[in-house]
Amino acid sequence: MAQTEEMVQTEEMETPRLSVIVTHSERQGGFRNERYDLLVTPQQGNSEPLVQDLAQLVEEATGVPLPFQKLIFKGKSLKEMETPLSALGMQNGCRVMLIGEKSNPEEEVELKKLKDLEVSVEKTANHLEELNKELSGIQQVLPEKFKDSRLKRKNLVKKVQVFLAECDTVEQYICQETERLQSTNLALAE
Repeated sequence: MAQTEEMVQTEEMETPRLSVIVTHSERQGGFRNERYDLLVTPQQGNSEPLVQDLAQLVEEATGVPLPFQKLIFKGKSLKEMETPLSALGMQNGCRVMLIGEKSNPEEEVELKKLKDLEVSVEKTANHLEELNKELSGIQQVLPEKFKDSRLKRKNLVKKVQVFLAECDTVEQYICQETERLQSTNLALAE
């Protein structure tokens, strides 16, 4: 049993972690500086922490959504999410500045609705794609003499195409709203 505990401790010690101090100036009722001491660990099977890992941790700690964050280290903006933090020269105790504002609660509700709707549209599109494949398979099986079956299939294909067109319209609307909200938040952050 002691050997198992030793192995767990060894694994924990081998996992590269980086202690980072994030400073964030907020404009809520005047300017207020916030300081966050964060311990960044690698995610998604990576061997060391990446910029993306830091950005996600910053989002959890500060409430500033990842798309609206601007992280600055040594005067440079951290844009490449797949870059290891060590490649940027980050060491334990280094300081990173965050520029960006939290979304207001009403906007967060709208963003959540849009995300939920986007997931629903994606599921529907996948389901329609499966139906379309199934209908294509039926066409190959139906002999020429099954006119009623071919007509029925043709009507089903038309319905699926109408649903797909509606999905495209909804997807365009979601993208436009998301872009509008992001540009509004970016304008507020600047």
